[in-house]
Amino acid sequence: MDLNLSILIFSAVSFIFYGITSFFSKRMLSEYARWGYKNQRILLGCLQLLGGIGLLVGIVNPILLSVASFLLTFMMITAIFVRIKIKDSTVQMLPAIFYTVLNFIILYNSLT
Repeated sequence: MDLNLSILIFSAVSFIFYGITSFFSKRMLSEYARWGYKNQRILLGCLQLLGGIGLLVGIVNPILLSVASFLLTFMMITAIFVRIKIKDSTVQMLPAIFYTVLNFIILYNSLT
């Protein structure tokens, strides 16, 4: 398995897992409240789940891969700004930064 496919699968599985935990996890409920998005938790969880599935389906559909990776990159950039707004530490921002970079790599590779 090449590195690009490994990154894609890692990101997809992460977003699917994170989306599912957004529905059921008490910890995630408190995190969404802390971020100021308690009422949007289900919607954002669905978008993460769909984004992860979009990455997997994108393995055979390059257009969907570009769209899903673009939207996930945008979502993670937004997450960084939310964390800046609520004054999270750099360490608390690292997952959002990490997934921004991963999904940008996927987007870049899907366009070249």
